[in-house]
Amino acid sequence: MVELIGKISRGTRMDQIYIPKERLPGFDAGTFVLIKPVLEKEKANPFYYNVTNLEPIKTVIIGEILDYFKHFENVVITGSFLEKGFDFEDIDVILMADKKIGESNAERHFKSSLGINVHITALDHRTLLKGLKTDPLFQMMLSRFVSKKRVIFKFKNEVNYKLLDLHLLKSKALIGNFDFLVGKEKYKMARNLFAIKIFMENKKISAESINNDINGYFGKNAVENIKENLLDKGFIDKYKKLYNETFKKIMAGIKDGSK
Repeated sequence: MVELIGKISRGTRMDQIYIPKERLPGFDAGTFVLIKPVLEKEKANPFYYNVTNLEPIKTVIIGEILDYFKHFENVVITGSFLEKGFDFEDIDVILMADKKIGESNAERHFKSSLGINVHITALDHRTLLKGLKTDPLFQMMLSRFVSKKRVIFKFKNEVNYKLLDLHLLKSKALIGNFDFLVGKEKYKMARNLFAIKIFMENKKISAESINNDINGYFGKNAVENIKENLLDKGFIDKYKKLYNETFKKIMAGIKDGSK
């Protein structure tokens, strides 16, 4: 099969491909030809950790992200994007890098090309592991991910009570604003509280373990009821009790650490 290589040039109304006038037979004017890149995109073969039944369109988006960051040693995609359905606000991407890489430019690129908010963080391996050791919310986020290359995070919890105190504040708003918050907001605050609780118990944190703990504490189908905002006043009493118990433990830890 005869082949020619040309280059796409930008035109005023249409882009075009130029080929030499002196050429082999088979490329006469008016002939239909097939155009494809000489260098095709390398097909990604990502590593899936605790991710099953991902929607096809999400697989396409993951491929676009991995291709954009193909020069990085590893890329980790995580967040609510990997949960079932399309009810996600953004995509969290962690780049394994030792320096800043112009995250804002990349975020604007994906907003323009995919119409999706992509939150990008560049971390070296040491900083990433430190975050996993001390931050229950970071552990929750990385309990499910897709990465460019296979990676397993090994660490032991290191309790930083001052950091936990800052995180716990995010859950306090549910108590004073119960009547004004939507179900999605209530669930995020409850999930945050239970992530801290599980972390202080030195148990494994994942979306499943948090939801199981919520259902175990509030009763069957509590997670769905919170998300759908189908709660009675009894919920806030139990929530406040757990919040206060967790707060006291954190304050005791801060006090002991200052001695």
